[in-house]
Amino acid sequence: MKETDLDALDRAILAALLEDGRLSQVELAERIPLSATAIARRIRALEEKGVIQGYQARISRQALGLSITVIVQIGLKSQNEDLLKSFEEAVVKAPSIVSCHLMSGEDDYLVTVMARDLADFERIHKEQLSRLPGVARLKSSFALRDVASRLLPPSCLLPTRK
Repeated sequence: MKETDLDALDRAILAALLEDGRLSQVELAERIPLSATAIARRIRALEEKGVIQGYQARISRQALGLSITVIVQIGLKSQNEDLLKSFEEAVVKAPSIVSCHLMSGEDDYLVTVMARDLADFERIHKEQLSRLPGVARLKSSFALRDVASRLLPPSCLLPTRK
């Protein structure tokens, strides 16, 4: 779906659901100038087009004892397609990795890991990160605190200008 296919009402629905994915169609209709039936139709269409890909709860990582966020820069031994594929397949299976991005520049990947404490991160470093296929170097930086964490930038749901 192209960005231009989303009208202001679709964007309003998405913004409300991004804020609270548990809103009922009736509650959405109280915020958006549409009936609950029209809201339901639009949500179904957004789901079918793949704009809405699912719903999930935001869970406190601190409540689960995950007090450390580590950003890891990873350099691989080479950039051949087979190695990139095997690395990415292993990352998807690694239980402590929250996100992974293929990068331009000096490092090949930027990975985010959550850990309970330094000892837990050391274990993750030894047992998971250093064992990923093709790893030549790892450089870790520890987040001091979260400042902003979003799934999408708020600006993406503003009406587009033509």
